[in-house]
Amino acid sequence: MNTTTNTTAEKPVIGHCLRCGRALRVPTTDGYGPKCRVKVREAARAEVVAQYKPHQVAKAEELLEQGGLIPLRANRVFLAVSSDGATAYKTHRAACTCPAGIKGQHPCKHRIAAHILSLAA
Repeated sequence: MNTTTNTTAEKPVIGHCLRCGRALRVPTTDGYGPKCRVKVREAARAEVVAQYKPHQVAKAEELLEQGGLIPLRANRVFLAVSSDGATAYKTHRAACTCPAGIKGQHPCKHRIAAHILSLAA
């Protein structure tokens, strides 16, 4: 009797990636594999960035690089530090308590940064 043993224990397939269809061996909350997740987030971020003016996006990215956005509630509401560091504003991707956000003519850099961060979460 010839018995062969499989020495390499493969993880079972849990599901398939929603984007490319490859087998997922680790459960994910969004249904994407690691490489596809990065691509989907980059595409979403590019779409978000396209709807704002370039100088506003640059200011929002600078705010993010400096760590000026602190998450308060499940990456939806943030505490945004002002440019001089003296005051802080509560911000969400839909509203902000800063002077520019209260006027509401254009989205402020805090809202854009919150929008970018909420997509990355």
